[in-house]
Amino acid sequence: MQNILSGLRVVEGSAFVAAPSGGMTLAQLGADVIRFDPIVGGIDYRRWPVTKDQKSLYWHSLNKGKRSIAVDFKRPEGQELLTRLIAAPGEQAGMFLTNFPAKGWLSYERLRQEREDLIYLNLVGDRHGRGALDYTVNCKVGFPSMTGVGHSGDIAPLNNPMPAWDVITGQQIALGLLAAERHRARTGEGQLVRIALADVALATLGNLGYVAEAMINGTERDAIGNNIYGTYGHDFQCKDGERLMVVGVSPNQWRALVQVTGTENEIKALQDRLGLDFRKEGDRYKGRDGITEVFKPWFADRNFSEVTAELDKVGACWGKYQTVKEAVEQDIDCSVDNPLFQMVEQPGIGKYLMPDHPLRFTSVEREPVRPAPKLGEHTEEILADTLGLSAPEIARLFDEKIVASS
Repeated sequence: MQNILSGLRVVEGSAFVAAPSGGMTLAQLGADVIRFDPIVGGIDYRRWPVTKDQKSLYWHSLNKGKRSIAVDFKRPEGQELLTRLIAAPGEQAGMFLTNFPAKGWLSYERLRQEREDLIYLNLVGDRHGRGALDYTVNCKVGFPSMTGVGHSGDIAPLNNPMPAWDVITGQQIALGLLAAERHRARTGEGQLVRIALADVALATLGNLGYVAEAMINGTERDAIGNNIYGTYGHDFQCKDGERLMVVGVSPNQWRALVQVTGTENEIKALQDRLGLDFRKEGDRYKGRDGITEVFKPWFADRNFSEVTAELDKVGACWGKYQTVKEAVEQDIDCSVDNPLFQMVEQPGIGKYLMPDHPLRFTSVEREPVRPAPKLGEHTEEILADTLGLSAPEIARLFDEKIVASS
């Protein structure tokens, strides 16, 4: 953790991936992120993966470094408490992040009555107001039709297990809140900031040239398996069964692959036969199948350790195929040897590797990674310190089960 956002306070009411990851990003950079949940936990509080005791590893991983207040916000008094918390005074407070429906007591218009310069970031599924999840957005923008091998339309679409749009949207949420806070610091104006999960995916589709390709070239991209579109890259199996991915995107990377495999003559003969120039990325892509057949014997005749040693010697770019469990158990980059990770005790779950934010700021000291809070762990201190309630007032809220603690 690095306290570069120290003093910034964000209230978060959220569920699932995108919004919580946005809040987590800010918390990892030192902001005071206060997450509110129902007293029994929200709809994602027990989401898989879970421990044998049914405690959600998912929920605790996405809420690192935050403070937690548990409130029955179905009741008017609970709503009033959270309204006061969202609109609490402070130059760097008055910031609210949510993917809950922005209506009723949680509408921007209602909350702005309590604080005129409120910054309210609302995540929705799509611009029409419909709900959406990563999988429904991903299929909309066409990427599953490009996953696998075959011609688009002739193969069953294949989903991606990594919720890319949720993760990217989380970063956009953090960026949006910081941009709005900078605008407020300069002008004194708060605002409602809207972002749609589907729009993040569609923007990426355009930014990477997929929209232009379809409109200008009129083409449908095929599913190309483990090749890399527009350049050369492929996976190979070594003699001992280990598998790795190599890429020849830059000229140096390409020359390294040809050099290490000792296939200069075969590659020259192939490009002459195909009428291609493999100095060009596009031509390497066109000749990908032939190139792979030329390279394949070199990998198949050597064990993984020999292959990777030789690849490193010539400066080739490669990566090993491994499972998550293998990465955790065997990869030094997924260990405390990497400054990204620390072994942290998560109360109620156990001790495991937790990542810090990957940004490294040289002007602030690195501090220990903070685990996720227990549900309602900070209820009492938030009521007392942030809202300024007296001990009798707090006791009454607990007695009437409007709030709860861990």
